Amino acid sequence: MLAVVMVLSSFTLVGTKASAADNLGLNVKAAILVDADSGKILYEKNAKQALGIASMTKMMTEYILLDAINDGKVKWDQKYKVSDYAYKISQDRALSNVPLRADGEYSIKELYEAMAIYSANAATIAIAETIAGSETEFLSLMKKKAKELGLKNYHFVNSTGLNNEQLQGMQPTGTSASDENKMPATSVARLAYHLLKDHPEVLETSSIPRKTFRAGTDDAIKMDNWNFMLPGLVYHYEGVDGLKTGTTDYAGQCFTGTAKRNGTRLIAVVMHAEGNNGDRHKARFDAAKTLFDYGFGQFTTEEILPAGHVFKNQKSVAIKEGKEKSVKVATKDAISMMVKTSEADDYTAKLVVDKKSLNAPVKKGTVVGHVKINKKSGKDYGFIDGTSANAKVVTTETVEKAGFISLTFKKVGSFFKGLF
Repeated sequence: MLAVVMVLSSFTLVGTKASAADNLGLNVKAAILVDADSGKILYEKNAKQALGIASMTKMMTEYILLDAINDGKVKWDQKYKVSDYAYKISQDRALSNVPLRADGEYSIKELYEAMAIYSANAATIAIAETIAGSETEFLSLMKKKAKELGLKNYHFVNSTGLNNEQLQGMQPTGTSASDENKMPATSVARLAYHLLKDHPEVLETSSIPRKTFRAGTDDAIKMDNWNFMLPGLVYHYEGVDGLKTGTTDYAGQCFTGTAKRNGTRLIAVVMHAEGNNGDRHKARFDAAKTLFDYGFGQFTTEEILPAGHVFKNQKSVAIKEGKEKSVKVATKDAISMMVKTSEADDYTAKLVVDKKSLNAPVKKGTVVGHVKINKKSGKDYGFIDGTSANAKVVTTETVEKAGFISLTFKKVGSFFKGLF
């Protein structure tokens, strides 16, 4: 009888342990953890519900600015003349701000640093005005970029993440006076994922713990990064170098963090974190730490398929009007992703052909499909973009278009073949 009780107890303990591992004990409204390389989602909680994102919004403003810099539309040393709107918001020290002079001129570089390090709201508005002429027009660019990135259920009303009530009646045209930006955790993570993919240089600034705005001038102001997990700050976590915090009454304590250890980078998003301690900021960093510990501690990067892998059930794709009837296909890159150490053998790979045939000429490296990764059993959260970032299947050779005479004979042959 005692033995039976002990056996039953062991099963209960195992079940409790598994449940705790899945829940992680996070005191947040939503959370998600993503492998920054493959896009594999390692954990999520209520990640599809749209919630307030506060200053995590500024990742979108950073994205659009860095796009504009790369395209040559805006330059780092370009000067901004302070608008009445930006000036008035900059004087509100209840908000995160670097005070701007009404008659001042500021470089885009220093405004960007104020935004990325200190979450300066007026500096963010200044950047939006520089790129689009007004914050109202900048909203259109935000929505366009969100659609381009495949974000879901997003709602933008300004470039900063403030509640519109804090904009002193100067909120973008067509938006409510008390509205606020919202997105689900999956979309926030997807934004961060693509920001890091397309503009890894963002980490050069987001990783700066402290800097002085306008150093050596009468306007000098110390900027402490709100990301307290950076080196030298109160909740330092090894490997953290970004990305963006956010706080409003509606959104609560939010944080999109990224950390890199031993070549592995993770992205963690926590939304509306809550805690019972005196430090109102601590809850979001505690939650992020729990996510990072979970990712780095329980997952390893495993190769699912090597580069150049050929699928037995489809080694080639048909070619129309080519010198060859078909072209060989294989995986472009090795497909690796983070998996729980105990589940490394639970994943299978399936070829999904997006193009059943190709029209000649066909160049080597033409994408014809992708690899779908499936888990044999148990919970699997999938990928932030729906499939692995390295899952492309491509042609492995070039096929030229057949000559006129060859094509003519083929058409004649097809004609007679159809008759009989």
